[in-house]
Amino acid sequence: MNKETLNKIFKQYRDGRNELERRIIICGGTGCIANGSQKVADRLVQRLNEEGMKAEVKMDYHDCKDHAVVSMSGCQGFCQVGPLLSIQPDGLLYTHVKVDDVDEIIETTLKNGEIIDRLLYVNPATKDHCKGYNEIPFYAKQKRTVLAACGNMDPEDIREYIANKGYFIAHDVYHNLDAIDICRIIETSGLRGRGGGGFPTGTKWRYTLAENSEKKYVICNGDEGDPGAFMDRSILEGNPHAVIEGMMIAGKAIGADEGYIYVRAEYPLAIHRMERAIEEAEELGILGDNVFESGFSFKLNIMEGAGAFVCGEETALIASIEGQRGMPRPKPPYPAQKGLFGKPTVINNVETLAGIAGIIEQGAESYRKVGTENSPGTKTFALTGHVANTGLIEVPFGTTVREIIFDIGGGVINSEGEIDNDDFKAVQIGGPSGGCLTPDHLDIPLDFDSLKSIDAMVGSGGLVVMNKSTCIVQIAKFFMKFTTHESCGKCIPCREGTRQMLNLLDDIIEGKGTLETLELLESLGKSIQKSSLCGLGKSAPSPVLSTMKYFKDEYLAHVVDKKCPTRQCKALSPIEIDAEKCKGCTLCAKICPVGAISGVVREAHVIDPDVCIKCGACIEKCKFGAIS
Repeated sequence: MNKETLNKIFKQYRDGRNELERRIIICGGTGCIANGSQKVADRLVQRLNEEGMKAEVKMDYHDCKDHAVVSMSGCQGFCQVGPLLSIQPDGLLYTHVKVDDVDEIIETTLKNGEIIDRLLYVNPATKDHCKGYNEIPFYAKQKRTVLAACGNMDPEDIREYIANKGYFIAHDVYHNLDAIDICRIIETSGLRGRGGGGFPTGTKWRYTLAENSEKKYVICNGDEGDPGAFMDRSILEGNPHAVIEGMMIAGKAIGADEGYIYVRAEYPLAIHRMERAIEEAEELGILGDNVFESGFSFKLNIMEGAGAFVCGEETALIASIEGQRGMPRPKPPYPAQKGLFGKPTVINNVETLAGIAGIIEQGAESYRKVGTENSPGTKTFALTGHVANTGLIEVPFGTTVREIIFDIGGGVINSEGEIDNDDFKAVQIGGPSGGCLTPDHLDIPLDFDSLKSIDAMVGSGGLVVMNKSTCIVQIAKFFMKFTTHESCGKCIPCREGTRQMLNLLDDIIEGKGTLETLELLESLGKSIQKSSLCGLGKSAPSPVLSTMKYFKDEYLAHVVDKKCPTRQCKALSPIEIDAEKCKGCTLCAKICPVGAISGVVREAHVIDPDVCIKCGACIEKCKFGAIS
């Protein structure tokens, strides 16, 4: 593969794409496929061909004039309203598309050029129908760079990636830049690792370059294990060639001729598309020996992980690739000194590598214009929980929590399913390794330093929004249960400490907690932070400690008042009868096993909380919904 061949593919594909009558792009991310988007695509192709409209599944740039091309993309981000179907050049975006909608889309839109209002997104704030991406606040308020191509191109067609100037930067790097120049550009850009720690990427590359070794490795960390996080998966599914190009550039920067992409086995679609991308790149001579006729070689391998959360830690990941049990080891030596198979190794996460070519293309100074001084660029987040618009977003560092939740997210959903921003309680950021942000933090800019100042972290980018019906102690238990289960067991503080923290949280939820329980919980959490072997162990207590800091009153209510303010903890939530709903039928009193319910026929009954054992039998039997 040389520059002339790249330009030839670029021109042929671009010219063919420009001659298309229409292009219909259906979201092919995991979420939309699970909701039937592949069936929509298959049905659409079938019906278009039956109608004589010359539908192609793959674009053939030799013969695509006056054709309608139907293609699958990667995740388009707006998971809340999928499956998504966009029509170009009309600029239309249809939501919640089902197989039964296909005939109407063909007749109304493709044949007659009319819009189907019921398939358009409706802005819940204004009730306006939004025709396309630019009219939908979820998209309009983002700055999609790493994710820009994920929803607009076929991830299983390398020609389309090349048509978007893909691999041109890697070609120029291999021919025109030496290793130290590449490292200098990335260092100057200020790029920090997007996997959670935020270590400067260029510095990591320079350290590895300085090591004297005939063999070095590049590893892409795609072991995304945080609950609710799906950023890396979506990039691997939607733009696998961007990850490959980033790894190629990293290889040239440190002097590596081989790389590994570590992906958890629970991501079968991401693995399939990465395998297909590597195969295509090898067929065109982009990967392999004598890359771009430059005299350098670079080969890629895919390693499927077994789904252990600890393998997101770099030394545990290395052990897993080597065929050992995924457990971290003490540092130093660092992977840059002694990594995979004892050789110098650079490990970056998916999002970091996917943005490398773009940084070199625009230049370090231009890249630094977006984001903040110490956290340049953009960051992807998985926005989930009690929020109107859930999905995958990308915003500049420095964007506030308020902008993300209320503008992009469309607002907080209360327990009745209505938008009520006053019902916002907290947002968990960074998954099991992160912290909890409160209404007092709504205007804090999301960047590495600002979050660190309040004992939180960007993490991999999970954002779980919670309304006031959420029990904060239950949330702390959820994350502690996860980290306890996922502990590799190598070091005692993490293995035993997290288990004991989980037991203490159980005591609090079951009404057995005391003030001494809270003191022990906090003390134990701080000890684990100081003494655990790896970063995952050190950050395991973070969700508990941050919620104890910002929601102390709620913890005190559980242990002092023996009440759960949100009524989510069964042992601490008294069962009560709504006098307005109670008809005095006496059924509840008859089935109560301990005689805690009293009252007369046709009058409201009452429950004695000192006698009630909270078995729930009365709730199940009440025909009027009066007991809760």
